[in-house]
Amino acid sequence: MFQGSLVALVTPMARDGTLDAAALERLVGYHLEGGTDGIVAVGTTGESATLDFEEHCAVIRRVVEMVQGRVPVIAGTGANSTTEAMHLTRCAHEARADACLLVTPYYNKPTQEGLYRHFRAIAEEVPIPQILYNVPGRTACDMLPTTVARLAAIDNVVGIKEASGTVARMADILTRTEGQFTVFSGDDAIALDAMLAGARGVISVTANVAPRDMHEMCVLALAGDAEKARAVDQRLAVLHESLFVESNPIPVKWALHEIGLIPPGIRLPLTPLASEHHETVRNALARAGVL
Repeated sequence: MFQGSLVALVTPMARDGTLDAAALERLVGYHLEGGTDGIVAVGTTGESATLDFEEHCAVIRRVVEMVQGRVPVIAGTGANSTTEAMHLTRCAHEARADACLLVTPYYNKPTQEGLYRHFRAIAEEVPIPQILYNVPGRTACDMLPTTVARLAAIDNVVGIKEASGTVARMADILTRTEGQFTVFSGDDAIALDAMLAGARGVISVTANVAPRDMHEMCVLALAGDAEKARAVDQRLAVLHESLFVESNPIPVKWALHEIGLIPPGIRLPLTPLASEHHETVRNALARAGVL
């Protein structure tokens, strides 16, 4: 059910930081027309850490309503409080999201046993498919493949977005789960190699601005056509790099504003893209064929 190019959707905001429903609708339409295989709403790229509970649930509900079942909607519902993550996951389930994406608890630095119990508790509480999210560079918490394998035995824990930065880690998880667990790359730059090694897709930042090309690259990679997939990926490589010149989602929100899809809003403590990087990102958009 979940494979290919899944966009880690930004949350459009007006210049004053208020949510922009019209821009959200425009952005979702852009992805439905562009071939995106699934939409991840209110994940890290969607600034989940700065949305309050009502806003968080409202964005999930609105995305589900707009998509109308045409592609899967995966709701970001992770938190560093197990109780809060349960509440958000229940909200997504009630909104009829197709699955939830749950990041490892940040700042707390739980043990591997603590991670196992955290995710098991949420899975037992809310009967919705759940995708784990490991991104130690942002959370100071690394969920090891042994822990992932334990969690994979839970019926509604169906996959992981692995963003520790190596294909070897993803291959290790696939081996330990005997290919019965869905692995997504959390890094655009290595997504092609990850899919050639057995991952089922990518939860992508680059797809925000280049949905059609990311979809095409994933289709080719999943079909095993490495040569053609690499040709597409080489065109996108400049975006994979330039969209991280500052902390995500700063550059990608600037890029989406530059191409006229969203207003310029972003919430503190994030700030608009520094002017010194404007030309870098603008050139990347042009070289990738987005502008």
